[in-house]
Amino acid sequence: MHCGERREELRAMMELSKVISDILEILPWPFVFAGLIAMGAYRNPGVIKKMVLGASVVTLLLAGLDAVLYFVGWSTAHHAPLGSSRGLGAWVDVNVLTILMSLLVSFVGLVVTRYAYTYMRGDVHEGRFHQWLSLTLGSFLWMIAASNLWTFFIFWIAASLSLHPLLAFYRGRPAAVLTARKKYFVDRLADGSLLVAFILIARTLHTAQFAVIGSTLMNFSGPLPFALQLAGGLLIVSAVLKSAQFPFHGWLIQVMEAPTPVSAVLHAGIIYTGVLLLLRLEPLVAQETWTGDVLIGIGLLSMISGSLMMMAASNIKASLAYSTHAQMSFVLIECGLGLYSLALLHIMSHAVYKAHAFLSSGSVVEQFRAPKLQRGPVFLSASRMLMSVGVALGSVVGVSVAMGLPLFAHVPLLVMETILLIALIQMVMLALTERAVEGIQFVGLIMGLSVGVSLAFLGLGSVFNGFLATLWPPVAHANGGVLQYVLWGLIIVSFVGLLFVQYNLPRIRRHPWGLAIYLHLYTDYVDMIVTRWVRQLWGCKIVQASVLPAAHPSEVLS
Repeated sequence: MHCGERREELRAMMELSKVISDILEILPWPFVFAGLIAMGAYRNPGVIKKMVLGASVVTLLLAGLDAVLYFVGWSTAHHAPLGSSRGLGAWVDVNVLTILMSLLVSFVGLVVTRYAYTYMRGDVHEGRFHQWLSLTLGSFLWMIAASNLWTFFIFWIAASLSLHPLLAFYRGRPAAVLTARKKYFVDRLADGSLLVAFILIARTLHTAQFAVIGSTLMNFSGPLPFALQLAGGLLIVSAVLKSAQFPFHGWLIQVMEAPTPVSAVLHAGIIYTGVLLLLRLEPLVAQETWTGDVLIGIGLLSMISGSLMMMAASNIKASLAYSTHAQMSFVLIECGLGLYSLALLHIMSHAVYKAHAFLSSGSVVEQFRAPKLQRGPVFLSASRMLMSVGVALGSVVGVSVAMGLPLFAHVPLLVMETILLIALIQMVMLALTERAVEGIQFVGLIMGLSVGVSLAFLGLGSVFNGFLATLWPPVAHANGGVLQYVLWGLIIVSFVGLLFVQYNLPRIRRHPWGLAIYLHLYTDYVDMIVTRWVRQLWGCKIVQASVLPAAHPSEVLS
């Protein structure tokens, strides 16, 4: 009887797995169909945008249903991963990563298409905009769920090529066309690197299936063959280029020349393509210690430069773009530390925030119409500084101990807890500068907020760690030596230094050397070199403005 019940349970799990994989397979179809139909319906933009909006609604409903079915089956199977079926869904991988990322992109897709429905109204090329937006979202969804290297590569390129017409949508703007070409140039470099990496992986392991590659590498003992180590390095190159890391970050900042919905879908979705690549091939990237060190080094350089440039930016959208640049650097640092679960949590939370930030950027103008008193840096007394440190330290340590997290046994986690501590100190200091301490009630409010933030960060991190543990078990690294500890220390020093600069920026700018650095950051001379390369590649003449559409009226304000 027991064996019969077990067989019935396995049969039910197989049927559920087939349903989940089939839904995941058809998830991009509404967007792709809407985009293809729109090719012959330019004269009816109203019909096109209704189709695209309807496709986004259907896609989100399907993604939500798929997520519910997956996690119900996951809990029923006692947290065992559900495999893909051999039917319609054989082209996709069913795992927690593809399910969560598909749900995220579907949600962002609905938000952006609904916003664009009104935003693009009256534009002479409104139908063309919705067509390419739909094809971009469809290609990205297919890339997320791809079960093998070659399907992933095809839609990696398709998503990039579909986004290109959106970046250059206002061809009458030379800056918009130049930005699109800069991204095109960087993307082709990433494509070449990725293609060579995939060829090396497929030839060495004799398979192109993500699941087989992962299971093979997880059971691998000893150093990796040179071909796989080279492939790991090339994967990092592709991920870094796609993540707009220094010095190839300029296109991400200047993409604000495109319509605001394009900025939103890029910063809240497409920009995560490189990180998604690292997450899909985590067993390969995490197998060697040096790959993590490279990711940390590149991420640190980009995070510092992006954060400083964000402080120097005077434009709302540019500030948001530099913020994304710095956040992507932070995600790469998390991957370099081996904390892939925190990287996934980071991009999911950042995507929702960034979509809202870009779509509401125009309303920020209203906040600047009200007169405000300009004030210099506020310096806290020693007692309030100690209070800030005490509240933050007590929150992080208390929550960590309550959750049973190892404070010193896992150094990468300790690094992230220290960063959380620095962020909480900044939050408490800001609260104390905005308002004087008024009794135990205000102090209790600050402590409660600090504990809540710590609990949310560490708690959700543990949940996502449990999710990804069902996909690949954690990789045990050999001791990376002195260099690894130096890099870990530099991460903490960098965050402390950026906090110091932020609080003392007005004072720093009063010094001649500080003003010189500020002007270099504001001008971004490094990007000028990349811009010169792109101009030489395509020629000096960027655009013929006489036959191209004018800018969207609302872009003037936003």
